[in-house]
Amino acid sequence: MMSKMKYFSMAVAIATLSACAPKSADEKVPGVDLTSLDTTVVAADDFYQYACGGWMQKNPLRPEHARFGSFDKLIEENQEQIRELFNELSKSQAAAGTNERKIADLYNMGLDSVRLNQEGAAPLKPYLDEIAAVATPADKAAMIGKLHRRNASPFFMIYVSGDEKNSAMNIIGTYQGGMSMGDRDYYINNDEATVAVREAYKTYVARLFTLCGYTAEQAAAAVETVMKVETELAKAAFSRVELRNPELNYNKMTYDQFKAAYNHLDWDAYFAALGVEAQDVVVGQKNAMATVNRLVAGLSDDEFRTYLAYNMINCAADCLSDDFTTAQFDFFGRALSGKEEQEPRWKHALAVPNSLMSEAVGEMYVNKFFSPESKERMVTMVQNLATALGQHIDALEWMSDETKARAHEKLSTFHVKIGYPDVWEDYSALDINPEESYLANALRAVEFQNAKNLAEAYKPVNKDKWLISPQTVNAYYNPTTNEICFPAGILQPPFFNADADDAVNYGAIGVVIGHEMTHGFDDQGRQYDKDGNLNNWWQKEDEERFNQLADKLVAQFDKVVVLDGENGPVYANGRFTLGENIADQGGLRVAYTAFHNTLNGVEPEAIDGFTADQRFYLGYAALWAGNVRDAEILRRTTTDPHSLGRWRVNATLRNIEDFYQAFGVTPDNDMYLAPEERVIIW
Repeated sequence: MMSKMKYFSMAVAIATLSACAPKSADEKVPGVDLTSLDTTVVAADDFYQYACGGWMQKNPLRPEHARFGSFDKLIEENQEQIRELFNELSKSQAAAGTNERKIADLYNMGLDSVRLNQEGAAPLKPYLDEIAAVATPADKAAMIGKLHRRNASPFFMIYVSGDEKNSAMNIIGTYQGGMSMGDRDYYINNDEATVAVREAYKTYVARLFTLCGYTAEQAAAAVETVMKVETELAKAAFSRVELRNPELNYNKMTYDQFKAAYNHLDWDAYFAALGVEAQDVVVGQKNAMATVNRLVAGLSDDEFRTYLAYNMINCAADCLSDDFTTAQFDFFGRALSGKEEQEPRWKHALAVPNSLMSEAVGEMYVNKFFSPESKERMVTMVQNLATALGQHIDALEWMSDETKARAHEKLSTFHVKIGYPDVWEDYSALDINPEESYLANALRAVEFQNAKNLAEAYKPVNKDKWLISPQTVNAYYNPTTNEICFPAGILQPPFFNADADDAVNYGAIGVVIGHEMTHGFDDQGRQYDKDGNLNNWWQKEDEERFNQLADKLVAQFDKVVVLDGENGPVYANGRFTLGENIADQGGLRVAYTAFHNTLNGVEPEAIDGFTADQRFYLGYAALWAGNVRDAEILRRTTTDPHSLGRWRVNATLRNIEDFYQAFGVTPDNDMYLAPEERVIIW
């Protein structure tokens, strides 16, 4: 189930577990760590390597990583702190029914490899028996609904979110799904790398069925069925670029119209299983849903049950024995991302309660680690960034006064969230029982969360609801609520450093703030008005000029070679990454202005030989320091709307004149881009 707004944008291209513990009072974190630099490289030729090369040398990839960057390092430090917190909970023997006890029980069940390996596939049996009993059309529809409540996604996905053209009210929507490899291109492209991934996937599917007691022949037939269904869904699916077009993905129907259009599924039975009384429905991708309708009618009963069984097994695998988790890693970790080794069991065990009881963990985290002073500094910085963005809007030569006025209206109505929610989620109704299997408890927690989300359908939007947990190292912008959110977890080095000077902090967390604000005006966000409605508030000529500039930025990133392999160069997808590239550029420029506004014309003294402007850009680059495997580069180029770290730095900075001045970039340097080729949007 998709429980979050499908278009909301994250500052960092990673889902994280929690925030790190603060450093001790006598342990200072340098604003610019000189050992992270590579001074053998000229900054004006390759700024990313100059700013990050030392860090990359000090932090090589370990076998368990497909990518390891500066914020991944922060996450690992966090995990150790959360591990310590959970271990303390386990020792405390908290009273039954408390959040502390539920978290400890979930964590300890995930650690108990002996029990998990003894149970093998047995915890799956009641769920597979339920699928095997499916016979009638109503049974089929209801089973899809039950699987969606468990976070499996057979055929399609379902979500509850603000109606994009009536943003004050929540609505049910459908979204293309059913492709367990995660992207349509893995099913339809025929280059050597993609074919290899596809063959590894077939091996994985067969392995899962075999582990559940299927014969080799039965497993082979199951693979054929799964590939048949998922390939058909992939052929009908929108590309990642098409998914970025809000109008194209908004098709609102009455419930009767919806049922008539996709009449081969018993929707009354489906929504009854979800626990929702359906009204209007937004169909995300009409062709995808038409294909679902056709498949439901055309599959034999055995094929239908086999496909649902696979979705259940795949959904459950990471809560089962080592045989299952190893099979899952061998495909998703090794074949898809290039990882060489599974992460230790405790990391996975930690992730389950941190995800399924995220705000309960978040409340403990905030109470122990988050300082009110950090929130106060963030409030000030957000205000300063908003002022600077307003100045940039006023200075735009390509935008009319009419559209500028509307842009200011939107900026002034940003809903800002910092640190943690005012009201914590209530988990008292969630039952965690160690006498039952780990899988049963995890699924019950998943269904608990999804039931709460589904209960919001057709009710007013709660603008105070957080879409990520407070301990998350990330930030986001959500267009339908016009909100920017900066959780407590991101207010740590390298994003926010209490020991660093303002230049570094504005280059880091300041850029993140500006990035999220700019998302309100990127190629997607600009289509939503101040109230969060999908509504064109632009003058026609301004829209045309914006698109012309955006097209130039797309062309720049289309030329970026992300990997130069044996089969020739692989290029970035400038159209797919456009929104994030606009936000990176806007964040940099607005944060720079905000920083200089605070100086009141007084130039700070140099530190370690670097001017304030140089430290600003070094602070930014440090966010994206990292190493990444070739397989992961290919995967992210296909699936991640963010550019790779190297290009978030080098390709973006080539457009910014203030960077040229800071590091003396001339036409003789590789970072140089002729003025007429540079693109400035915000």
